[in-house]
Amino acid sequence: QVQVVESGGGLVQPGGSLTLSCAVSTSISSIYSMGWYRQAPGKQREMVATIPSSSDRNYADSVKGRFTVSRDNAKNTVNLQMDSLKPEDTAVYYCYIKIHRFGITYWGQGTQVTVSS
Repeated sequence: QVQVVESGGGLVQPGGSLTLSCAVSTSISSIYSMGWYRQAPGKQREMVATIPSSSDRNYADSVKGRFTVSRDNAKNTVNLQMDSLKPEDTAVYYCYIKIHRFGITYWGQGTQVTVSS
């Protein structure tokens, strides 16, 4: 069973920064896809940022220019650097990995990010 564990959430003021980290219990060097989703209260889970290949990055329009997703193959981690945070970024952030194109998607338990003054 693959383990996916997020960390780094918390409370931050508007305009501040946070870095989320996702530790994966298997090698990520050849994983099909990985990244981050989020879910705000009363809303559906939405894509934030994904890494569909070693060189590509996809971002939701609402976070482009503010968030950066990265991978560290040596540490088997997927990170999300979040800058210029806004109250509307408040949500539970979930990391996912999908090892193969037609395989299982593994999700973490989520980490809360609250942006408030």
